[in-house]
Amino acid sequence: MKNSSELSYTVLFEQAEEGGYIAFVPALPGCMTQGETFEETKNN
Repeated sequence: MKNSSELSYTVLFEQAEEGGYIAFVPALPGCMTQGETFEETKNN
């Protein structure tokens, strides 16, 4: 059985200027997603 660990990261959500939302993890450069709604962004 493999060892595993659980890590927690802060995810920041912002409204995009062109509409919709973006979400990113400051501790993980390049880790980001976007969506047309907050819910869609959260689920991505």
